[in-house]
Amino acid sequence: MAPQEYHIHIYIIPWRLGRSLLWDATCVDTLAASHMQATSSMVGAAASSAEQAKRRKYENLDSSFIFVPFGVETLGPWGPEARALFKELSKRVIESTGDPRAGSYFGQRISLAIQRGNAASILGTVPRCGGFKDVLDFI
Repeated sequence: MAPQEYHIHIYIIPWRLGRSLLWDATCVDTLAASHMQATSSMVGAAASSAEQAKRRKYENLDSSFIFVPFGVETLGPWGPEARALFKELSKRVIESTGDPRAGSYFGQRISLAIQRGNAASILGTVPRCGGFKDVLDFI
């Protein structure tokens, strides 16, 4: 089975100094064969690698954008640029809402999105069955 990876492209206009933010979120499979050697020795290695790959992909992007790759892994680790952007976004959400918990809620939503993606990937590999009993037999 190929490594699971999904992407989201989001624009926020304006972001800083009249430039728009473009971020490309990528969730890579921590346990994919192509990542195992790196992720077994360094937490977040696959997320960091994904961020570097996105940085190369968008290296010729128009200078009117601020590009931030947002790499996360299926088992939880985030890349350094994802953590930095999340910190800044959380700060802005807290400032705009006045709720000191807003940043935490935002992080929880991202974590849930990753978990939902994991569940969808797993369920996509389970054969269709006639009922719940068949699922238990499969496990």
